[in-house]
This record gives sequence, C-alpha cells and structure tokens, in this order.
Amino acid sequence: MTMDSSITRDLYRDIVDFAHATPPWVQHFAELFTELGLLLFAVLFLAAWWRSRTRDEGSIALAVLAPLATAAGYVVSESFKSVVDEERPCRTVTEAAASLVPCPPTGDWSFPSNHSAIAGAAALALALAWPRIALLTVPLAVLMAFSRVFVGVHYPHDVAVGLVVGALVALVFVLALRRPAQALLGTMRTSRTGVVLWFAGPGRAS
Repeated sequence: MTMDSSITRDLYRDIVDFAHATPPWVQHFAELFTELGLLLFAVLFLAAWWRSRTRDEGSIALAVLAPLATAAGYVVSESFKSVVDEERPCRTVTEAAASLVPCPPTGDWSFPSNHSAIAGAAALALALAWPRIALLTVPLAVLMAFSRVFVGVHYPHDVAVGLVVGALVALVFVLALRRPAQALLGTMRTSRTGVVLWFAGPGRAS
C-alpha cells in the first residue's frame, strides 16, 4: 500500500533540493538534530518531573505520564507502519537529490514518521504538564518533523500525519490515566520509603 502522490513527491523533491543548496553547517546540523533532538525531549521530561515534585498530585501525574504517553504514540505509529508498508522516498523518488543521511533499509517503512509521532506526542504531553513550555515544545516538534523531510528520509505527509497521530494518542492517554496516576502518586507521597517519596516528591508545603 502506498500513500504518496505527485504533490507530496514534488514537495519532497523541492525540500531535498533546497537542503542540498544550504551551507554545509546547516546540513550537518540537520543530520544531528533529526536524531539528537529526541534527547532534548528527554531532558524536558526530567525538568517537568523535577518541577512537579513540589506541586500537587495532579501536576506530578501529568509530568510522569508525559514520557509514557510519548511511548504510546510511538507504539501506535509503529503499528500503522506495518499496515501501510510505504517505501521511503529516498528510494522511490529517483529524480530527487540524494538524501543527506543513509536511506533506511526496505522494511523500515515510511508512513507515518515515528520521529514525528514521538515529537508530536512529547510536545503535547509536556504542554499539558507544563503549559508555558508549549512555546518551546511545539516549534521543536514541528522542526524535528521537518528535519525528517529535509534530510531525505520521509515524505511531507509522513511527518504531518506522524505529528497528529502522536499528539492525539498522547492526549487520549493522558486524559484516560490522569486520575489513576494522580491517586497512585498521592498514595506514594504518604510512603515512608525514601526512594518512593523522592520519586513522588513532597508536594506543596503545608
């Protein structure tokens, strides 16, 4: 099954051609960012959790659920891949310039973009846990998604759908599990076990 069209093929070709016209440092940055950008979200997960430890149970529940919701977004995206089986554009759009990074092997399908699904899920989950950080996470997710096309390994529709799928899965995941997580973390805060109390945090000072 294939999801590509002449419109997305042409847009992919234009973006990859543009990538080759950029200075070498831009290309190198994109090559690094398209992978290492995920680590930025990991750092933000830790920051959100640490910030929430001194807040109410609802706040820390959202922070703890954020990385789990992101993992759920990845699982759903990967499940779609096994159904669609779309070949990578770096292999099928032969009239385009070569991808900046090695083209993934056949069987590592293109639709949707797992990187984009992770980014979309992380951006939304972090925004729920820490609303002000949405000014950082949303542009970061969009930039990461664009970088997957820029380096030549995804069609534009792959990353667009990946962002949406990731964000929707994260939203449903958090809404479904917030109350149970809040209750569990409230119980953990009454524990006398040091590691448990350290993880759940002391909450607001009375």
